[in-house]
Amino acid sequence: MTAQVTTDYLIEIMHSARQRTLELLEGLSDEQLVGPKLPILNPMIWEIGHVAWFYEFFILRQEYGCQPLLERGDALYDSIAIAHDTRWDLPIYRLREIKDYMARVLDTLVDRLDGGLASERDSYLYQFTTFHEDMHDEAFTWARQTLAYPTPSFAPGGPRAGRVAGSGSLDGDAVIPGGEFRLGSKPEDAFVFDNEKWAHDINVAPFRMARATVTCGQFAEFVEDGGYKTNSLWSEDGLAWRRGRDASHPVYWKHDRSGGWKVRLFDRWNDLNPDSPVVHVNWHEANAYCVWAGRRLPTEVEWEFASTMRPGPDGVLFKTDNPWGDEPVTAVHANMDGFGLGCADVADYEAGDNAWGCRQLIGNVWEWTADTFTRFAGFVPDDYKEYSEPLFGATKVLRGGSWVTRSRYVNARYRNYFGPERFDIFCGFRTCAAE
Repeated sequence: MTAQVTTDYLIEIMHSARQRTLELLEGLSDEQLVGPKLPILNPMIWEIGHVAWFYEFFILRQEYGCQPLLERGDALYDSIAIAHDTRWDLPIYRLREIKDYMARVLDTLVDRLDGGLASERDSYLYQFTTFHEDMHDEAFTWARQTLAYPTPSFAPGGPRAGRVAGSGSLDGDAVIPGGEFRLGSKPEDAFVFDNEKWAHDINVAPFRMARATVTCGQFAEFVEDGGYKTNSLWSEDGLAWRRGRDASHPVYWKHDRSGGWKVRLFDRWNDLNPDSPVVHVNWHEANAYCVWAGRRLPTEVEWEFASTMRPGPDGVLFKTDNPWGDEPVTAVHANMDGFGLGCADVADYEAGDNAWGCRQLIGNVWEWTADTFTRFAGFVPDDYKEYSEPLFGATKVLRGGSWVTRSRYVNARYRNYFGPERFDIFCGFRTCAAE
């Protein structure tokens, strides 16, 4: 079940997502909107058409039987039917035409909502398709990073205020007691993605988790100690990836003239901030660092336990939506929603701590876990059947969201998943003691 929400809320989030999409197109030339053919990206001019088509297909046509609003929409924008490598060569619509289509779809969706409380079905479909646009907006943002396009500009109106800076670094481990808990989501939760189905009991042994994600300063020590040259630190697959790319440091790092490090954010090279989380490192790099440091990645179960369990007044642990409790994400709790235009220091956002002092479990950078993405018992795909199922067994789980992720769809149960070779997403990691 999906909790019913107001139609005003649905209209608000759709307009918010669309504003962000259009902002991410601003300042880009026709050539940049196409971009080079890379396996980790889509041409942005194709992708915005796909986003609008997705709303139209799943709500207007599949649910309500409307006629297509775009003559060649199915032939161009169905991401399941259209091979990735062909998307640069399709006879797609021009930007002006596709913006017009995007506006017509949005207006039609809004016109269907007549005020008051939306049905349970509309509450699910409108939110899911909006979250789908949010996810593509994050992909547009990492595309701009990958291709060194200019820093995007987001209009005022987002949760910019409320950040309380910390002291920069945040060292040490939190002792997490472990115990019985329910991994995943319950039918009565407000909104559930299909791969969170369903909550099931599991026992977690006590463990020690780093209070913060690994910083740029800590990762620089690994690099400078020969971490990318010491084969014994790398798995067989990790070695193959490293050798295939001739990698010797994180992808967006380079040495400056004095021998220090510069880090690229969009089209600008900045001095390495030792207290910022390392970002754009893949699962192989994270694991090699862990071997070097005598640590390990948390399991997915440990990560969710640490991010959702809190002791009550009687000392008995109970589960909440987020590390700080059931209150939704705000600008005080986490660096999300893109308005910060980059990572915060790992000691920022104390209000987002879990019960044992782990910070930024939500926001700033996606966090790799040790586990392969698999189905939970009771998994059943939802309307978009390809959302999770094709990626089971082939990807690794990340948790928590990044600085650009929209907070409206992420809580501590949300499961993200990418191949272990992917470094282009806004991903980092935290470690656990190896015992």
